[in-house]
Amino acid sequence: MPKITTLRDVYVEQLKDLYSAETQLVKALPKMAKAADSPELAQGFTDHLEQTKGHVARLEEIFSGLDEKPTGKTCKAMKGLVEEGAEAIEENATPATKDALLIAAAQRVEHYEIAGYGTVKTYAKLLGEDQAEKLLDQTLQEEVETDEKLTEAAESINVEADEIEESPTPSHRR
Repeated sequence: MPKITTLRDVYVEQLKDLYSAETQLVKALPKMAKAADSPELAQGFTDHLEQTKGHVARLEEIFSGLDEKPTGKTCKAMKGLVEEGAEAIEENATPATKDALLIAAAQRVEHYEIAGYGTVKTYAKLLGEDQAEKLLDQTLQEEVETDEKLTEAAESINVEADEIEESPTPSHRR
């Protein structure tokens, strides 16, 4: 493993981490879409899958411009977040509460990505990587929009989950 001695080295290392994160998501999002009960939530995961493929392509474009390879690093944080999403899928839960769990897992992912893209966008700016900065900003804005959509979905789905919990059947009483 090469020694990291410059901001450019940090930048490339962080880009590799994001590339690993995004490629892990490409595999995880179809499973989340399949597990979602709400058609809107399932469609949201499917839409974000297509967007995530675009994020991968943007990162590949940035790596090409840097004459670097995007591979060689595993994002352990995303690996853990994806595992939490897999746990949510396997939970013995009502459909609405499972959707609430899926949204919680997805928002953790989005917040991680927002932090990562904000960081590398700043590095790109400091390094004079103007085209990369624009591409990273575009991805960052899409991640923020996805988080906002998940919040909107949560507002209705969490109400459904709460209504089910408060139903008069003895197995659902608090």
